[in-house]
Amino acid sequence: MRVMLAEDSTLLREGLVRLLQEEEHEVLAAVGDADALVDAVAADQPDVVVVDVRMPPTHTDEGLRAALEIRRRWPRVCVLVLSQYVEKKYATELMSGDVAGVGYLLKDRVAQVGDFLDALERVGAGGAAFDPEVVRQLLARTSQVDPLATLTPRERDVLERMAQGMTNASIAQELHVSQSAVEKHVNALFDKLRLSHTTGYSRRVLAVLRFLES
Repeated sequence: MRVMLAEDSTLLREGLVRLLQEEEHEVLAAVGDADALVDAVAADQPDVVVVDVRMPPTHTDEGLRAALEIRRRWPRVCVLVLSQYVEKKYATELMSGDVAGVGYLLKDRVAQVGDFLDALERVGAGGAAFDPEVVRQLLARTSQVDPLATLTPRERDVLERMAQGMTNASIAQELHVSQSAVEKHVNALFDKLRLSHTTGYSRRVLAVLRFLES
């Protein structure tokens, strides 16, 4: 197969190049950042690209965003992500479309060289190869209930007024309830938003921020 690599660790990149060449794969390019990978694919489309997630300049998600761009611009190019991390947002996007020719492996869980090579060949042949841990983490993300959705109507009323900058006393007056009732609602919504044991920050501010983010 004709392969391109994007890995910012020089040692690992050169090791992969040597491994692939020993297996009689043609390595068209081996680069250290995501932009260089996209440029290389634009110049000469390979069968498969192998790309890390966290790459220069910010070492966050450049590699995975490059993988998505490659799939969008050159659908016939297969993509195998090889990383230590599950970047959930873009991984979900990568796996939510046609997964033919797509794989995502975790470096620390590739027990044998043969496992990597098998996954590469499967992806290159139009199949899929996903580490079970990647799937588990993505399913956990999508199955989580939004804590805001668990608030009662009265708790949401209280939170909305907190977002307006109102004190507990003002909220009690506007909702025609006692201040102690408001305080109970506030403590309950802190529990539901998992802010009960937060230290170092204002739980009231954090609750309002979560409300505004929604």
